Amino acid sequence: MHVLDKTQMERLEAKAVNSAKTRQPLYAPRKKIFPKRASGSFRRFKWLVMAVTLGIYYLMPWLRWDRGPFAPDQAVLIDLANRRFYVFFIEIWPQEFYYVAGLLMMAGIGLFLITSTVGRAWCGYTCPQTVWVDLFLVVERAIEGDRNARMKLDAGRWTARKLVLRVSKHAIWLVIAAATGGAWILYLADAPTLIGDVFNGTAASVAYVTIAVLTATTYTFGGLMREQVCTYMCPWPRIQAAMLDENSLTVTYNDWRGEPRSRHAKKVQAAGQPVGDCVDCNACVAVCPMGIDIRDGQQLECITCALCLNACDGVMNKLGKERGLISYATLSDYNANMAVATAGGSGPVNPSLVRTADSTFSARLAHFHIRKIFRPRTFFYMGAWTAVGLALIYSLLTRDRLEINVLHDRNPQFVTLSDGSIRNGYTVKLLNMIPEPRTIVVTMQGLQGAEMSVVGSDLPAARFFAIAVQPDRLNMLKVFVRQPAGEVRHAAQTFKFRVEDRASFESDEYTATFNAPEIAR
Repeated sequence: MHVLDKTQMERLEAKAVNSAKTRQPLYAPRKKIFPKRASGSFRRFKWLVMAVTLGIYYLMPWLRWDRGPFAPDQAVLIDLANRRFYVFFIEIWPQEFYYVAGLLMMAGIGLFLITSTVGRAWCGYTCPQTVWVDLFLVVERAIEGDRNARMKLDAGRWTARKLVLRVSKHAIWLVIAAATGGAWILYLADAPTLIGDVFNGTAASVAYVTIAVLTATTYTFGGLMREQVCTYMCPWPRIQAAMLDENSLTVTYNDWRGEPRSRHAKKVQAAGQPVGDCVDCNACVAVCPMGIDIRDGQQLECITCALCLNACDGVMNKLGKERGLISYATLSDYNANMAVATAGGSGPVNPSLVRTADSTFSARLAHFHIRKIFRPRTFFYMGAWTAVGLALIYSLLTRDRLEINVLHDRNPQFVTLSDGSIRNGYTVKLLNMIPEPRTIVVTMQGLQGAEMSVVGSDLPAARFFAIAVQPDRLNMLKVFVRQPAGEVRHAAQTFKFRVEDRASFESDEYTATFNAPEIAR
């Protein structure tokens, strides 16, 4: 057997990537983001949206709405004890939950419409996570300063000043978080009464648990995790790709005019080399709350808040250049302009191809027009959203607030009385769905010769009776229906219970069955 010398053995190029010396942690530690305060139209719009949404959330439980003496006067109330949902003049009962389902459908279709039209505008402006992160950042900037001051403070050693600033910031965050949890429970009971019970220590334990849970989640998500919620916990960034197409408006870095970027444009131009409008100042990166660089293209972390757009426009203004290096643009326009800037894709971006001799933009460049977002897909979403909304409105306007439900006794199905007549028992449920007392007339239609009697009542047996029903209440009656033996024609006969409020002309009917023995025919 031939034995190789050890110097003749082949050396394999392999490296232990998971050794104890080189092993990486399973989860990379979070790198803090210190977004710089931006200014401009989109930032002002975010301030407005934040003020409106927070105002609605915190103040809505305190609005009053007079529904009369028999109903709560809180404008928006989820009355769990009585199983009602009040929204101003609308009252929704448990069996009408389809209204809530319809609103959820409208919200979903609306989200599809907004995303397919202007990208993740929901995420950038009205998502609760975005709104509360913005609010927490306002507190952080007010206490610790803007970006550079916060970075310096975070990197510095712990001093008395740093401790005071950090404790103050987190204390205010906790107050905001507690107010958020406290505001939520106010939607579930009368707000003035409940807030007094909470501070007096007499509220139900579930109220304190709810406040504690929402305080912890708001503080954690809005103050500590921030962008990680959007990146790792929210499913919408993964779904949005299916909602976008080449005509959707998204925040875009127009590298067809920005590249090649340079911080020393004059020197590069003097050397005869092409140079784009981007001066690589990183202003767009500094203001991004998600910590991304929009110049890297579309990314799932981008929430389309357009703060980078404001920052870049500010730089362009200072340089005396056209705004819009970062802008809302469609993919179709971007691709058309890239084709111009690269001579049909035959080379790198050449700034001279997108400008004329007098440094204005070429007429061959594509520009956005509002009609581009109105396409079949947009009309489909708008039509579906409108159809659901109109269906809900029609249902609300035409719904009856008086209902009857009848349950036939199972055992026995019928009783033969001493005079030979047949009696059936029914549980009749009368539902008064308005906050006013009513007198309801119950009439029996069909079933020749039969009459009704109400158990526990001194009402005489007859084919109709009137009974009072309390506001917003279900009145349950035990009713016997008796038919003389000579009138029984079949073992199972159908007839109707009809209820009517003669003051409002509302009515409802229920078809019931009257059972009899075979021998009675």
